Amino acid sequence: WNSSIFFTIQASLLLAVVVPVQFVASPLCCPSRASILTGKYPHNHHVINNTLEGNCSSVAWQKTQEPKTFPALLQAYAGYQTFFAGKYLNQYGNPDAGGVEHVPLGWDYWVGLDRNSKYYNYSLSVNGKLRRHGGNYSQDYLTDVLANMSLDFLQYKSNYRPFFMMVSTPAPHAPWTPAPQYQDRFKDIKAPRDPNFNVHGKDKHWLIRQAKTPMTNSSIHFLDDTFRKRWRTLLSVDDLVEKIVNRLEVRGELENTYVIFTSDNGYHTGQFSLPLDKRQLYEFDIRVPLLVRGPNIKPNQTCGLAVQNVDLGPTILDIAGYNVNKTSMDGMSFLPVLVSDGSVNSSMWRTDFLVEYEGEGSNVSDPACPLLGPGVSECFPDCVCEDSFNNTYACVRTIAPSANLQYCEFDDNEVFVEVYNITADRYQLSNLAKTIDQEVLEKMNHRLMMLQSCSGQACRTPGVYDTRYRFDPSLMFSSNRLRHHLK
Repeated sequence: WNSSIFFTIQASLLLAVVVPVQFVASPLCCPSRASILTGKYPHNHHVINNTLEGNCSSVAWQKTQEPKTFPALLQAYAGYQTFFAGKYLNQYGNPDAGGVEHVPLGWDYWVGLDRNSKYYNYSLSVNGKLRRHGGNYSQDYLTDVLANMSLDFLQYKSNYRPFFMMVSTPAPHAPWTPAPQYQDRFKDIKAPRDPNFNVHGKDKHWLIRQAKTPMTNSSIHFLDDTFRKRWRTLLSVDDLVEKIVNRLEVRGELENTYVIFTSDNGYHTGQFSLPLDKRQLYEFDIRVPLLVRGPNIKPNQTCGLAVQNVDLGPTILDIAGYNVNKTSMDGMSFLPVLVSDGSVNSSMWRTDFLVEYEGEGSNVSDPACPLLGPGVSECFPDCVCEDSFNNTYACVRTIAPSANLQYCEFDDNEVFVEVYNITADRYQLSNLAKTIDQEVLEKMNHRLMMLQSCSGQACRTPGVYDTRYRFDPSLMFSSNRLRHHLK
């Protein structure tokens, strides 16, 4: 995964672990983090990329979305004392959007990283005041600084109000700087050589097809080295989690506290010959870890129902006793799934959800890769590019008893379609768009258009493979677009 996010929220009995399957609403830092905070899809919170112009921590975001985030509701209506430490949104601290003096609504104690991921030589906003850090490991290594400030909060917080903590370490995000005691670990580890490693995505969107296969030896060496560095940075995250959990235990608070560990997006290292990045529609970029322990959760469960990061906010509000139906969130609480014995009736849960991404590109050609022309970005030295303006897509991801399916459409001149049967094709090697039954394509196209315009409860209506689903072709709009790509 790309960056670690760690929540603790006090509830009011025995602890254990459950590992549901979790997906992100968008495989990029800022849109995904905005979805976590708001419980909304990107088309509703309007954060489309990592730039200020893309609404990432912009003044408009601060005015329209921050008052509705789940921490703001926890603080204002549920009486929680709240603590944040780490990476917030990529453009947080930008002087054009309030600088580090801006403390987002909802936080009693605020330790926000100025802009994007670093491990040394960074600045923090500590309750709106600038604090600079240098390059000394014992004083400045960011993961450890966040751990220590989290422990301070636990030590000095009020014991008469429930608390919520969100600790957001950049690790294992670039620049992948490990702590000195871990810099020689995992010397023999390589990136996974799954069946989609270093193979050509011949039936995929043009951006995937442009990747050079086989990759050069230098590219493979680079991604293996990066993979090792990322693991090394996570050892300090392990230390952070251990310290916080141990402190909760010493304080006698662990047994009535929920602990949630997750990330903002996935990451690829060599799949379909793409060297390193996220942003793509495939499982390796949209799936993230999710581990939860807390009151009434039985140990060692793995839940087969799929949850999404838009569900984190509703779930945390539900834990706090706040009525999620009072919000405009698109997600739903998975607390009933967590505290069941794993036998939650699947009819209680949705069978599909939306993933959406708006591609980014440069208006001018990359001087190192002039043949590619304008419109691409995130290009490697061998002119393999990880993004483009028309790498803009939306997907319906279905996980139901009768289907494990992904249907995606690109907003490009082709209206390119990709369809995968994940049960039979876990590594998404074969695009079924040209061979799957046309009726299925029509239903999935209809469902996708509905999800792309959904809000709140409408985002949780029965999907195509739900027994309650009813297909009404008369509701379909943009029918010319449908006929175009079904030819």
